[in-house]
Amino acid sequence: MAAVTSPESSPQPRVYFQTPPGTEEPETPVRKQGRVTVKYDRKELRKRLNLEEWIIDQLTDLYDCEEEAIPELEIDVDELLDMQNDADRASRVKDLLVECYKPTDDFVTELLDRIRGMNKLTPQKK
Repeated sequence: MAAVTSPESSPQPRVYFQTPPGTEEPETPVRKQGRVTVKYDRKELRKRLNLEEWIIDQLTDLYDCEEEAIPELEIDVDELLDMQNDADRASRVKDLLVECYKPTDDFVTELLDRIRGMNKLTPQKK
């Protein structure tokens, strides 16, 4: 409903919108937006993103399919970085790729070369 004020009470007419009784919408609770308080080193994030894109490209070639059709497997770079040596890392990656019918040795070698010198992603302290 709209109510118009009379010209005597105001120099210009104004329109006020009123909600009819009984049709008021219940108040929905307003959520506070959270803030991201953890910072990561941008350079390490960029390296990690580039590595993950390379891994996806290589897996699409190895499995000879589109990205969506790659079997569910997760190559956890932080887990690989936690391992003591390259032999353990290579063994872990080969275990993940056991269903791949193409040779994986070149992929594993290149992956280990690429993660060499990388750091685990840990929050930076201010």
